[in-house]
Amino acid sequence: MNKTTFKYLLSKIPKTEIHLHSEALISRETVFNILSRKYPKYQDFNEVEKLFDYKSLSEFIEVFLLIQSAFEKDSDFEQLFKNILPYLKRNGIVHAELFFSPSNFTRNGIEFENMIKVFLKEIELIKNKENIDIKIIIDVSRTFGIENAMRNLDAAIKCKSSDIIGIGLGGDEKKGPAKDYESVFKKAKEHGLHRVVHAGEDVDSYSIWDAIKYLEAERIGHGISAINDKELMVYLKEKKIPLEICPTSNVFTKGYIKEIEEHPIKKFYQKNVIVTLNTDDPVFFNVELLDEYWNLYTKLKFSMNDIKNIIINGFNSSFMSEEKKKEYIKEINILWSKYFKNYN
Repeated sequence: MNKTTFKYLLSKIPKTEIHLHSEALISRETVFNILSRKYPKYQDFNEVEKLFDYKSLSEFIEVFLLIQSAFEKDSDFEQLFKNILPYLKRNGIVHAELFFSPSNFTRNGIEFENMIKVFLKEIELIKNKENIDIKIIIDVSRTFGIENAMRNLDAAIKCKSSDIIGIGLGGDEKKGPAKDYESVFKKAKEHGLHRVVHAGEDVDSYSIWDAIKYLEAERIGHGISAINDKELMVYLKEKKIPLEICPTSNVFTKGYIKEIEEHPIKKFYQKNVIVTLNTDDPVFFNVELLDEYWNLYTKLKFSMNDIKNIIINGFNSSFMSEEKKKEYIKEINILWSKYFKNYN
Protein backbone atom coordinates (compact mmCIF):
# COMPACT_ATOMS: atom_id res chain seq x y z
CA MET A 1 0.00 0.00 0.00
CA ASN A 2 1.45 3.37 -0.93
CA LYS A 3 1.54 6.33 1.43
CA THR A 4 -1.25 8.29 -0.25
CA THR A 5 -3.66 5.35 -0.10
CA PHE A 6 -2.63 4.48 3.45
CA LYS A 7 -3.19 7.98 4.79
CA TYR A 8 -6.42 8.49 2.88
CA LEU A 9 -7.97 5.26 4.14
CA LEU A 10 -6.67 5.62 7.69
CA SER A 11 -8.06 9.16 7.89
CA LYS A 12 -11.52 7.54 7.64
CA ILE A 13 -10.96 5.55 10.84
CA PRO A 14 -11.89 7.24 14.15
CA LYS A 15 -8.82 7.84 16.30
CA THR A 16 -7.78 9.40 19.57
CA GLU A 17 -4.73 11.41 20.43
CA ILE A 18 -4.02 11.54 24.15
CA HIS A 19 -0.52 13.03 24.30
CA LEU A 20 -0.83 16.28 22.42
CA HIS A 21 0.20 19.77 23.52
CA SER A 22 -2.33 22.38 22.42
CA GLU A 23 0.23 25.13 21.87
CA ALA A 24 2.22 22.78 19.62
CA LEU A 25 -0.59 22.81 17.08
CA ILE A 26 0.03 26.46 16.26
CA SER A 27 0.93 27.06 12.61
CA ARG A 28 4.11 28.78 11.44
CA GLU A 29 1.93 31.64 10.15
CA THR A 30 0.29 32.11 13.53
CA VAL A 31 3.68 31.98 15.24
CA PHE A 32 4.83 34.73 12.86
CA ASN A 33 1.73 36.85 13.50
CA ILE A 34 2.05 36.60 17.28
CA LEU A 35 5.83 36.85 17.65
CA SER A 36 6.27 39.70 15.15
CA ARG A 37 3.81 41.80 17.10
CA LYS A 38 5.97 41.67 20.23
CA TYR A 39 9.51 41.04 18.97
CA PRO A 40 10.81 43.11 16.00
CA LYS A 41 13.35 40.40 15.17
CA TYR A 42 10.53 38.07 14.13
CA GLN A 43 9.01 40.46 11.64
CA ASP A 44 11.28 38.53 9.28
CA PHE A 45 9.58 35.18 8.56
CA ASN A 46 13.00 33.59 8.00
CA GLU A 47 13.83 34.26 11.64
CA VAL A 48 10.66 32.43 12.65
CA GLU A 49 11.69 29.45 10.54
CA LYS A 50 15.09 29.39 12.24
CA LEU A 51 13.39 28.93 15.60
CA PHE A 52 12.40 25.42 14.62
CA ASP A 53 16.00 24.32 14.06
CA TYR A 54 16.60 23.15 17.64
CA LYS A 55 19.05 20.43 18.56
CA SER A 56 17.97 19.31 22.04
CA LEU A 57 15.00 19.01 24.36
CA SER A 58 16.13 22.05 26.35
CA GLU A 59 16.41 24.16 23.17
CA PHE A 60 12.95 23.01 22.11
CA ILE A 61 11.50 23.99 25.51
CA GLU A 62 13.10 27.44 25.16
CA VAL A 63 11.37 27.97 21.81
CA PHE A 64 8.10 26.65 23.22
CA LEU A 65 8.29 29.17 26.08
CA LEU A 66 9.28 32.00 23.73
CA ILE A 67 6.19 31.46 21.60
CA GLN A 68 4.01 31.28 24.71
CA SER A 69 5.51 34.56 25.92
CA ALA A 70 4.06 36.39 22.90
CA PHE A 71 0.44 35.48 23.67
CA GLU A 72 -1.16 38.66 24.99
CA LYS A 73 -4.93 38.55 24.45
CA ASP A 74 -7.91 36.23 24.25
CA SER A 75 -8.01 36.34 20.47
CA ASP A 76 -4.56 34.69 20.39
CA PHE A 77 -6.10 31.59 21.95
CA GLU A 78 -9.01 31.73 19.53
CA GLN A 79 -6.46 31.77 16.72
CA LEU A 80 -4.79 28.73 18.26
CA PHE A 81 -8.04 26.78 17.94
CA LYS A 82 -8.26 27.75 14.28
CA ASN A 83 -5.06 25.70 13.94
CA ILE A 84 -6.18 22.86 16.21
CA LEU A 85 -9.41 21.97 14.41
CA PRO A 86 -7.93 21.36 10.91
CA TYR A 87 -5.28 19.12 12.42
CA LEU A 88 -7.86 16.97 14.19
CA LYS A 89 -10.02 16.69 11.06
CA ARG A 90 -7.11 15.86 8.73
CA ASN A 91 -6.06 13.00 10.96
CA GLY A 92 -9.49 11.57 11.71
CA ILE A 93 -9.20 12.33 15.42
CA VAL A 94 -12.59 12.20 17.16
CA HIS A 95 -11.31 12.46 20.74
CA ALA A 96 -8.31 14.50 21.86
CA GLU A 97 -6.96 14.98 25.35
CA LEU A 98 -4.95 18.18 25.03
CA PHE A 99 -2.25 19.31 27.41
CA PHE A 100 -2.53 23.00 28.17
CA SER A 101 0.44 24.67 29.89
CA PRO A 102 -0.80 27.89 31.52
CA SER A 103 2.27 28.80 33.58
CA ASN A 104 4.05 31.09 31.14
CA PHE A 105 0.80 32.81 30.20
CA THR A 106 -0.18 33.55 33.80
CA ARG A 107 3.33 34.80 34.52
CA ASN A 108 2.76 37.24 31.65
CA GLY A 109 -0.35 38.57 33.36
CA ILE A 110 -3.07 36.64 31.51
CA GLU A 111 -5.75 35.38 33.87
CA PHE A 112 -6.16 31.60 33.99
CA GLU A 113 -9.94 31.97 34.08
CA ASN A 114 -9.95 34.10 30.90
CA MET A 115 -7.83 31.59 28.98
CA ILE A 116 -10.00 28.68 30.06
CA LYS A 117 -13.17 30.54 29.04
CA VAL A 118 -11.81 30.73 25.50
CA PHE A 119 -10.82 27.06 25.56
CA LEU A 120 -14.23 25.93 26.81
CA LYS A 121 -16.06 28.11 24.29
CA GLU A 122 -13.98 26.78 21.39
CA ILE A 123 -14.31 23.19 22.60
CA GLU A 124 -18.10 23.52 22.66
CA LEU A 125 -18.15 25.02 19.16
CA ILE A 126 -16.05 22.16 17.79
CA LYS A 127 -18.19 19.56 19.54
CA ASN A 128 -21.41 21.05 18.17
CA LYS A 129 -20.11 21.61 14.65
CA GLU A 130 -17.77 18.65 14.07
CA ASN A 131 -18.71 16.12 16.78
CA ILE A 132 -15.10 16.02 17.96
CA ASP A 133 -14.53 15.73 21.71
CA ILE A 134 -11.70 17.75 23.21
CA LYS A 135 -10.75 17.46 26.85
CA ILE A 136 -8.10 19.45 28.69
CA ILE A 137 -5.28 18.17 30.88
CA ILE A 138 -3.60 21.01 32.73
CA ASP A 139 0.19 20.67 32.56
CA VAL A 140 1.22 21.84 36.01
CA SER A 141 4.83 21.81 34.71
CA ARG A 142 8.18 21.04 36.30
CA THR A 143 9.64 24.13 34.67
CA PHE A 144 8.39 26.66 37.23
CA GLY A 145 8.51 24.62 40.43
CA ILE A 146 6.13 23.10 42.98
CA GLU A 147 4.37 26.25 44.22
CA ASN A 148 3.49 27.20 40.65
CA ALA A 149 2.25 23.65 40.01
CA MET A 150 -0.07 23.88 43.00
CA ARG A 151 -1.41 27.24 41.77
CA ASN A 152 -2.19 25.66 38.40
CA LEU A 153 -4.00 22.80 40.11
CA ASP A 154 -6.00 25.16 42.33
CA ALA A 155 -7.03 27.21 39.30
CA ALA A 156 -8.16 24.07 37.49
CA ILE A 157 -10.18 22.91 40.51
CA LYS A 158 -11.80 26.33 40.82
CA CYS A 159 -13.05 26.15 37.21
CA LYS A 160 -15.20 23.09 37.96
CA SER A 161 -15.46 22.20 34.28
CA SER A 162 -16.14 18.67 33.04
CA ASP A 163 -13.87 19.48 30.09
CA ILE A 164 -10.86 19.80 32.42
CA ILE A 165 -10.30 16.14 33.18
CA GLY A 166 -6.88 15.99 34.79
CA ILE A 167 -3.38 17.27 35.38
CA GLY A 168 -0.09 16.30 33.82
CA LEU A 169 3.54 16.81 34.73
CA GLY A 170 5.52 17.97 31.72
CA GLY A 171 8.79 19.83 31.22
CA ASP A 172 12.36 18.64 31.57
CA GLU A 173 12.25 15.59 33.85
CA LYS A 174 15.97 15.91 34.60
CA LYS A 175 15.22 19.18 36.39
CA GLY A 176 11.99 18.19 38.12
CA PRO A 177 11.81 14.74 39.73
CA ALA A 178 8.27 13.38 39.84
CA LYS A 179 8.35 12.62 43.57
CA ASP A 180 8.75 16.35 44.34
CA TYR A 181 5.17 16.86 43.12
CA GLU A 182 3.50 14.24 45.32
CA SER A 183 1.39 16.76 47.25
CA VAL A 184 0.07 18.32 44.04
CA PHE A 185 -1.00 14.99 42.57
CA LYS A 186 -2.48 13.76 45.84
CA LYS A 187 -4.71 16.83 45.94
CA ALA A 188 -5.66 16.35 42.29
CA LYS A 189 -6.78 12.78 43.05
CA GLU A 190 -8.82 13.98 46.02
CA HIS A 191 -10.68 16.31 43.66
CA GLY A 192 -11.39 13.56 41.14
CA LEU A 193 -8.87 14.63 38.51
CA HIS A 194 -6.97 12.15 36.37
CA ARG A 195 -3.17 12.06 36.62
CA VAL A 196 -0.65 11.59 33.82
CA VAL A 197 3.11 12.12 33.90
CA HIS A 198 5.88 12.64 31.35
CA ALA A 199 8.50 10.12 32.49
CA GLY A 200 11.15 7.90 30.98
CA GLU A 201 11.54 10.24 28.03
CA ASP A 202 15.02 11.46 28.83
CA VAL A 203 15.70 9.76 32.20
CA ASP A 204 16.13 6.14 33.30
CA SER A 205 13.26 3.97 34.48
CA TYR A 206 13.37 5.21 38.09
CA SER A 207 11.53 8.28 36.79
CA ILE A 208 8.64 6.05 35.70
CA TRP A 209 8.64 4.15 38.99
CA ASP A 210 8.47 7.48 40.86
CA ALA A 211 5.59 8.67 38.67
CA ILE A 212 3.66 5.53 39.55
CA LYS A 213 4.64 5.30 43.23
CA TYR A 214 4.44 8.93 44.30
CA LEU A 215 2.02 10.48 41.81
CA GLU A 216 -0.20 7.45 41.10
CA ALA A 217 0.06 8.15 37.39
CA GLU A 218 -2.70 6.52 35.36
CA ARG A 219 -0.74 6.85 32.12
CA ILE A 220 2.91 7.47 31.38
CA GLY A 221 3.91 10.02 28.76
CA HIS A 222 6.67 8.48 26.61
CA GLY A 223 8.01 5.88 29.06
CA ILE A 224 10.57 4.52 26.60
CA SER A 225 13.30 3.90 29.21
CA ALA A 226 11.05 1.15 30.64
CA ILE A 227 12.34 -1.10 27.88
CA ASN A 228 15.58 -1.51 29.87
CA ASP A 229 13.80 -2.53 33.10
CA LYS A 230 12.36 -6.06 33.03
CA GLU A 231 10.59 -5.66 36.37
CA LEU A 232 8.92 -2.46 35.23
CA MET A 233 7.85 -4.03 31.94
CA VAL A 234 6.05 -6.77 33.86
CA TYR A 235 4.51 -4.21 36.21
CA LEU A 236 3.20 -2.04 33.36
CA LYS A 237 1.69 -5.10 31.71
CA GLU A 238 0.07 -6.50 34.84
CA LYS A 239 -1.27 -3.16 36.08
CA LYS A 240 -2.35 -2.19 32.55
CA ILE A 241 -0.72 1.23 32.73
CA PRO A 242 -0.68 2.65 29.18
CA LEU A 243 2.29 4.36 27.58
CA GLU A 244 1.70 7.48 25.48
CA ILE A 245 4.29 6.78 22.79
CA CYS A 246 5.48 9.63 20.53
CA PRO A 247 8.09 8.13 18.17
CA THR A 248 9.24 11.19 16.19
CA SER A 249 9.46 13.24 19.37
CA ASN A 250 11.57 10.50 20.98
CA VAL A 251 13.93 10.47 18.00
CA PHE A 252 14.34 14.22 18.30
CA THR A 253 15.17 14.20 22.02
CA LYS A 254 17.67 11.37 21.39
CA GLY A 255 17.45 10.28 25.01
CA TYR A 256 17.37 6.61 24.06
CA ILE A 257 16.98 6.36 20.29
CA LYS A 258 18.42 8.18 17.30
CA GLU A 259 16.44 6.64 14.44
CA ILE A 260 12.77 5.72 14.18
CA GLU A 261 13.74 2.14 13.29
CA GLU A 262 15.32 1.80 16.75
CA HIS A 263 12.16 2.75 18.60
CA PRO A 264 11.08 0.15 21.20
CA ILE A 265 7.34 0.57 20.58
CA LYS A 266 7.15 -2.82 18.83
CA LYS A 267 8.96 -4.52 21.73
CA PHE A 268 6.45 -2.97 24.14
CA TYR A 269 3.61 -4.14 21.93
CA GLN A 270 4.97 -7.67 21.64
CA LYS A 271 5.40 -7.84 25.43
CA ASN A 272 1.72 -6.84 25.83
CA VAL A 273 2.49 -3.47 27.40
CA ILE A 274 -0.34 -1.14 26.39
CA VAL A 275 0.94 1.36 23.85
CA THR A 276 -0.86 4.29 22.27
CA LEU A 277 0.41 6.40 19.37
CA ASN A 278 0.70 10.17 19.56
CA THR A 279 2.66 13.09 18.12
CA ASP A 280 3.41 15.19 21.22
CA ASP A 281 4.15 18.43 19.33
CA PRO A 282 3.10 18.18 15.65
CA VAL A 283 4.23 21.58 14.38
CA PHE A 284 7.46 21.58 16.36
CA PHE A 285 8.47 18.11 15.14
CA ASN A 286 6.91 18.42 11.68
CA VAL A 287 4.81 15.26 12.06
CA GLU A 288 1.11 14.42 12.18
CA LEU A 289 -0.66 11.41 13.60
CA LEU A 290 -1.19 9.78 10.21
CA ASP A 291 2.55 10.14 9.58
CA GLU A 292 3.29 8.29 12.82
CA TYR A 293 1.03 5.42 11.77
CA TRP A 294 2.79 5.32 8.40
CA ASN A 295 6.10 5.08 10.27
CA LEU A 296 4.76 2.09 12.21
CA TYR A 297 3.68 0.40 8.98
CA THR A 298 6.78 1.07 6.87
CA LYS A 299 9.70 1.53 9.26
CA LEU A 300 8.70 -0.63 12.22
CA LYS A 301 6.85 -3.31 10.23
CA PHE A 302 3.57 -3.27 12.13
CA SER A 303 0.81 -5.15 10.33
CA MET A 304 -2.48 -3.41 9.60
CA ASN A 305 -4.12 -5.55 12.27
CA ASP A 306 -1.48 -4.34 14.76
CA ILE A 307 -2.27 -0.77 13.76
CA LYS A 308 -5.97 -1.35 14.35
CA ASN A 309 -5.14 -2.70 17.82
CA ILE A 310 -3.10 0.39 18.65
CA ILE A 311 -5.92 2.66 17.49
CA ILE A 312 -8.26 0.72 19.80
CA ASN A 313 -5.68 1.03 22.60
CA GLY A 314 -6.00 4.80 22.21
CA PHE A 315 -9.70 4.65 22.98
CA ASN A 316 -9.33 2.17 25.83
CA SER A 317 -6.53 4.26 27.37
CA SER A 318 -8.45 7.53 27.11
CA PHE A 319 -10.53 9.00 29.90
CA MET A 320 -13.80 8.91 27.94
CA SER A 321 -16.74 6.89 29.27
CA GLU A 322 -16.79 3.13 28.82
CA GLU A 323 -19.99 3.46 26.81
CA LYS A 324 -18.37 5.81 24.31
CA LYS A 325 -15.30 3.59 24.04
CA LYS A 326 -17.48 0.64 23.07
CA GLU A 327 -19.36 2.72 20.48
CA TYR A 328 -16.18 3.92 18.81
CA ILE A 329 -14.52 0.50 18.84
CA LYS A 330 -17.61 -0.99 17.19
CA GLU A 331 -17.42 1.72 14.52
CA ILE A 332 -13.70 1.07 14.00
CA ASN A 333 -14.30 -2.64 13.37
CA ILE A 334 -17.05 -1.91 10.85
CA LEU A 335 -14.99 0.67 8.96
CA TRP A 336 -11.87 -1.49 9.08
CA SER A 337 -13.71 -4.26 7.27
CA LYS A 338 -14.84 -1.74 4.70
CA TYR A 339 -11.50 -0.04 4.00
CA PHE A 340 -8.82 -2.56 4.91
CA LYS A 341 -10.28 -6.00 4.15
CA ASN A 342 -7.73 -6.45 1.34
CA TYR A 343 -4.73 -5.43 3.47
CA ASN A 344 -2.99 -7.27 6.26
